[in-house]
Amino acid sequence: MRTEIYYFSGTGNSFYVAKELQKRIIDSKLIPIVNLLNKDVIKTNAETIGFVFPILFTAIPMPVKNFIKKLDLKSAKYVFAIATRLGTPHSAFTDIEKILKKKGKSLDSHFVLNMANNDPKYDYKAPTNKEIKKLVSVVHNKLDFIHKIIINKEKNREKDTNITDPVPSLLVKLVPFIRPFLEFTGLKSHYYADSKCIGCGTCEKVCLSKKIKMINEKPVWQKNVKCFYCYACINYCPMQSVQIKSFTEKNGRYSHPYATANNIAGQK
Repeated sequence: MRTEIYYFSGTGNSFYVAKELQKRIIDSKLIPIVNLLNKDVIKTNAETIGFVFPILFTAIPMPVKNFIKKLDLKSAKYVFAIATRLGTPHSAFTDIEKILKKKGKSLDSHFVLNMANNDPKYDYKAPTNKEIKKLVSVVHNKLDFIHKIIINKEKNREKDTNITDPVPSLLVKLVPFIRPFLEFTGLKSHYYADSKCIGCGTCEKVCLSKKIKMINEKPVWQKNVKCFYCYACINYCPMQSVQIKSFTEKNGRYSHPYATANNIAGQK
């Protein structure tokens, strides 16, 4: 297999991008990152390697970062990355470059795709069908461009000129250092299922870190299992029952219209 596309996706945006890219690249394979995380070393014989993932906390998701650290890239002649996001600045590509440098590699190309917001906290408003359709159209046009860059093995480190949700640059620089603290203290004890829960088990099914366990037909967020903060449990709950205390109770939800709960769970 000449091209391998590794992806991580909590609510479907990155899954959809990876799947559409794979359709465009002949002799390519789509591989979920989550089911490889328990390996000490991850082998590949591909010449072209790609990573597709969402931006979390203005940075690369920890599962993706840990995966790249374990990945043996000796066979790789071309490495690319695609990040999906709401529109915030980020340090993901810088994070990846630091890891690749230790392996004697570098990112040959990287791209950012703005997509629908899947973070249901604070003053969140779920995107309308019209808004989603418009974003999907833009993504398809961009993928037509991206796949040509990749198959021709061109260098393309595009400048980020499409920031729609700015945050202080200092915060972006600090996040890689403070994120372990945020993840440890953050929202880990504030997840719960409200009275709308019907015990269907969808949250457990889509939980990529396997933190959720159904006990007596109710979800329990196990304290000894780290959360990936992918928000799959919140956004795929058919009853909108899963909540983050004081953050999501009055808000809507979003999952990509072409990514099912089975697609997300299949990563495991």
